[in-house]
Amino acid sequence: MSEYTASIIGGSGYTGGELLRILRKHPDFEAVQTTSRSYSGRKVGSIHPDLRDADLRFSEGEELEEVDVLFSATPKGVTMENIDRYRAVADKVVDLSSDFRLNDIDAYREWYGEHERPDIIQQFEYALPEVNRENLSSADLIAAGGCNATASILGLYPLREILSEDIKIIVDAKVGSSEGGSGGGRSSSHAERSGIIRPYAPTEHRHAAEVSQAVGVEADFTAHAVEMVRGAYATIHVMQDIEKKDMWKRFREEYGEEPFVRFTSGSGIYRYPQPKNVAGTNYGEIGFETGEGRVVIFSAIDNLVKGSAGQAVQAVNISLGLEETRGLGFEGIHPSGTP
Repeated sequence: MSEYTASIIGGSGYTGGELLRILRKHPDFEAVQTTSRSYSGRKVGSIHPDLRDADLRFSEGEELEEVDVLFSATPKGVTMENIDRYRAVADKVVDLSSDFRLNDIDAYREWYGEHERPDIIQQFEYALPEVNRENLSSADLIAAGGCNATASILGLYPLREILSEDIKIIVDAKVGSSEGGSGGGRSSSHAERSGIIRPYAPTEHRHAAEVSQAVGVEADFTAHAVEMVRGAYATIHVMQDIEKKDMWKRFREEYGEEPFVRFTSGSGIYRYPQPKNVAGTNYGEIGFETGEGRVVIFSAIDNLVKGSAGQAVQAVNISLGLEETRGLGFEGIHPSGTP
């Protein structure tokens, strides 16, 4: 019998499906409830075909089970509206939307608009363990980061202490169609997305606020929708002269013991990070090149795992005192496109 129980609010979406997949194989967790108003009463495998042999069914969600951990994989605004209800039935609440990613209410209002629960916004801990592990160890309220922000932060965080105050940083992010969710609309359909590279929010992407919060510097951020399903890939241009040996020193000191960060360096077609190489996993790949007056950093993650559900489970593991790799040590497959 598992030690901890969990529920997933909004379990029919892509992120909800990833949470169900991860928790189903997690040795310490049992998912006892998942909600979906659209698919109430149906088995989770009818929506998530990789879970066809699972017995769990979607419920309406009017009555919530008492659980150790509640994951809210819902659109913006749902968690902040229901947070008191969630806290009444769960010891720990993990939000996978943008409701509590920023801990400064003024920054939230600037990027997202008004917030219904400014009184508790600072009580949430950012879920990315590589930058916030110490605070996660006692957290009962956790907010998972955005996928583009996660890839960007992983690439920039080791340099935070040597970046000049007036540094120019440009983040060029590419992301797969699953970022738009299962209800992404026409722009996420294959017929419209195939063969395109579509910029969106090219000058004021909201994930820039998370980068600033975690790293302490401003970054100009542009995201592109590209023809892949899984993956977030950040190419980060840092306009500062940093020697390669100093880059290696900083990255190894920061990430050398991290269980889910790995470096790419060498030759061949996979010399640099690729989303394809981490698809379906909780790993982030980092690489870089140095030039005259400029450093280019490459960072690749699976947007649904390290960029969302896997990051959330890793953070919960830490908050419960478990080994943070529990339930997350699965490898991807190669060759792989979109498993």
